[in-house]
Amino acid sequence: MGMTGTKRVLSSEATQFIGKEISISGWVRIRRDHGKLIFLDIRDREGIIQVVVNPKVSEEAYREALELKPEYVVTIVGKVNKRPETAINKDIISGTVELEALKIKIITKAKILPFDMGGNELNLELPTLLDHRALTLRHPKIQAIFKIQAVIIDSFREYLKKEGFFEFQAPSIAPAVAEGGAEVFQIDYFGNKAYLSQSPQLYKQIVMSAFERVFSVNKIFRAEPSVTTRHLAEVISLDAEMAFIDSWTDVKDMAESVVRYILERVGKECGSELKLYNAALPKMIDKTPVLSLREAQEKIFKHSKRDVRKDKDLNPEDEKEICAIIKEETGSDFVFIYGYPTKNKPFYVYPNPKDPQYNEGMDLLCRGVEWLSGGRRVNDYDQLMNHVKEWNMDPKKIAMFLEAFSYGVPPEGGFAFGAERMTMQILELQNVREASMFPRDMERIDERLSKVK
Repeated sequence: MGMTGTKRVLSSEATQFIGKEISISGWVRIRRDHGKLIFLDIRDREGIIQVVVNPKVSEEAYREALELKPEYVVTIVGKVNKRPETAINKDIISGTVELEALKIKIITKAKILPFDMGGNELNLELPTLLDHRALTLRHPKIQAIFKIQAVIIDSFREYLKKEGFFEFQAPSIAPAVAEGGAEVFQIDYFGNKAYLSQSPQLYKQIVMSAFERVFSVNKIFRAEPSVTTRHLAEVISLDAEMAFIDSWTDVKDMAESVVRYILERVGKECGSELKLYNAALPKMIDKTPVLSLREAQEKIFKHSKRDVRKDKDLNPEDEKEICAIIKEETGSDFVFIYGYPTKNKPFYVYPNPKDPQYNEGMDLLCRGVEWLSGGRRVNDYDQLMNHVKEWNMDPKKIAMFLEAFSYGVPPEGGFAFGAERMTMQILELQNVREASMFPRDMERIDERLSKVK
């Protein structure tokens, strides 16, 4: 409720009340004094509205306005007026109107800000931006990042539900390290050893064996001692798994449809957020190009004479180069790479029956960075047990997973995205930490950690 007992109106609704008195509430984003007038930009959850305080209209409102500083929380009652044509602001949701203040009530005062938050840009170094995260989250340009991320996660859920997928939450505490690869965080679990989960992979395969099509939105943890611009220690993983596939291409097609849907939704719902970053959505053509690892390496060799044809995977430079080549050839910002050396990937990835030294795993690259990985999985119990032996794994550590597969599992596969990396790529941010609300890395858990000894 506003001050006069009237219902609070949001900035996005103000245009419906031209000539009427309304009550708004929010934060003072900017105060500008022009001669005898005070102009305020007031921010609420929907955007920004301009308020004009004129002592000739209300002496009382003017007296209160003289006290206002950035981030004060206020309720303002005023009359909605149309702005003159020349003063229309197309960049804000309420840009065709302004509020003429009649009464102003300060609800909460704010300390003096450590830096200016009133500009369109927040020109801060990344450490400062994160050191003051509780404040910088209020800046419209920072909020835009997380509005886009919310739509990415939401549309991932929405599309898969429409396709008959069942949502579940995987545990974050795991009894053993199934995946190998990236380092893991060990925790003391009532005197026993346990680990923070690197991936819901084995759980989503178990759940798939009961529900056929499943997905989860989960936190995963990677203890890679890395300070690159694209790695975090805690990531939001968007995971899906599906049964009764005919081939790994069914998984690829589902992954492509999900990405297409996410991009459509972000394009439709986040126009103003994208504009703040001058970001163009990555282009997805009718059929995303698909190359085997060896075809990709051959193309790179032809293109720049760099010979990576014996490598087991693409390195970051290769990923950038193959994306650039495909963009030039087809106009697509995306490319699927499949068929990695079997022994270099986890035990559950399905080897190509015609050429078992290569698997049916795949990655989706966009603008030089991997967005997604997945593929077909081994579903035959005996084959799985052979892999467990070959990969030198302890079957006791994955007993629950193996139990599911000992009781009949159809051909199946799945994929996973990192939500932060997708956000970073869509907005072309410089560092994945910007795309995490509260990033975790080697040097930070909210506060900067004293340097690792």
